[in-house]
Amino acid sequence: MTSENLRATLLCVFGMVIVGSSVSLSQLILDYPPLTGQAARYALAALALFGIARVFPRLGAAAPAAHPTPPPGPRAGRRAPLRPRPSGTRPTPRERGILALLAATGLAAFNACILVALPHADAAAVGTVIGAAPLGLALLGPLLRGQRPTLRLVAAAGIVVAGTAAVQGAGRTDAVGLLAALGALGGEIAFSLLAAAVLPRLGPVRVAAHSCALAVPLLLVAAVPAGEPGRWRLPTPVEAATLGYLAAFMTVLAFLAWFTGLRRLGVERAGMIVGVMPLATLATAAVQAGRLPDPGQTLGVLVVALGLALGLTTRGGGQSVERSAARTASA
Repeated sequence: MTSENLRATLLCVFGMVIVGSSVSLSQLILDYPPLTGQAARYALAALALFGIARVFPRLGAAAPAAHPTPPPGPRAGRRAPLRPRPSGTRPTPRERGILALLAATGLAAFNACILVALPHADAAAVGTVIGAAPLGLALLGPLLRGQRPTLRLVAAAGIVVAGTAAVQGAGRTDAVGLLAALGALGGEIAFSLLAAAVLPRLGPVRVAAHSCALAVPLLLVAAVPAGEPGRWRLPTPVEAATLGYLAAFMTVLAFLAWFTGLRRLGVERAGMIVGVMPLATLATAAVQAGRLPDPGQTLGVLVVALGLALGLTTRGGGQSVERSAARTASA
């Protein structure tokens, strides 16, 4: 593994650890209208991210491409200097569509599906279904590029999924809970696949900022049929602090770490690291409870580690989103 890939891997792991360890904090805002709370979280995150993009405009931006050298003209032997092609900071209409779809599926619909699923299924069952995301990304990532999935990466992703299932446990669910959990799984997969399409030009900061901003009106609209307007109120100090933490750490910091690593590793390799999230949740719960995980969960942790080691050391598997975009542009 190269040093750049190692840094990208550590960033993805860091992002998933933040998300997994922050799950228990959501218990502190259970009494607050959930879709409204998520809209507030993403609004705060979008403000912070646009501020970061304004203060540090080149942070995470793609290197500008250069115009090709024109053929020699009347002045043979002299080449015109290469002029950087403006990379731009505003999304194109196509990119806005992708970002809107990312916000609708990976953020708004994902949260809505979780809220629908939990009354009908144990959290363990929902987590197990969402834990299949590494396998979905290992299969769909190359297929969307017109390539065949790498057998070793698919096998490694399957091992990660099996380990995640062991960590989460089976749990109970009915048909509604299962369908909603599958919807959340689709949102989790779309989150990385759609981001990969716009990361090469926009960079992690702007992708995160625009997707968070676009998710806010979608969540507020969804809150209306859910009956939340009648319960709208100012958050308590604890709820406000929790929403602020979720916006700053679980959204801004985790999104930037994940998107930066994803841009380097590609969706297949980065997707396997989603398996770290339930491990972080398990470790946080064990610390809070003051007891070690049970043997089955410990075995699941070891299985996930085995799958990650197998997948992340695969040669020739996966492709950075920048390289994928370059190949698509030159085709």
